[in-house]
Amino acid sequence: MADTRLILKTGYWLIAALVLLVALAVALLLHRVHQHDRLIVRVAREAQLDPRLLSAVIWVESKFDAGAVGGVGEIGLMQITETVGKEWAEAHAINDFSLHDLFSPETNIRVGSWYLAKAIKDWSTRPDPLPYALAQYNAGRSNALRWSRQDGNETRVFLEQITYPTTRKYIENILKRYRGRVVL
Repeated sequence: MADTRLILKTGYWLIAALVLLVALAVALLLHRVHQHDRLIVRVAREAQLDPRLLSAVIWVESKFDAGAVGGVGEIGLMQITETVGKEWAEAHAINDFSLHDLFSPETNIRVGSWYLAKAIKDWSTRPDPLPYALAQYNAGRSNALRWSRQDGNETRVFLEQITYPTTRKYIENILKRYRGRVVL
């Protein structure tokens, strides 16, 4: 009888500890996801973007990890490449820009917002410029142009033309997170 009580008591405390660990993990994730909300809203408004779109991009790019480094050197929340960072700095006449600046959440979100807004503007003649802009953000302008050549301004056809499965999935994930669906 005493052994059964000990087993039950131990089991109870193990379950309680597990519940506390899960609650702590959820709280830490929520903190990481929402700690930059004000910054995202402010920068999105300045760039004339929807803050929910920026949040969707950040989630897919880095899961809100400001210290994330991608496989080919993309940095931070919005996974900015060195090339894009330098383009942004040049466009904003920032002479002392360094790659390390991209680890700053504010700089990273500013650069990513600038580049995303620029990409959306590049595709503004399309009925739905966002999938094209996201393809450009993820795989570069030349690839997005190549995939768009034979699409007849049809977003579904454009998505089918994408030869990088990771880019297609990237676009689908952001659109689903942002709009609740992939295409109109």
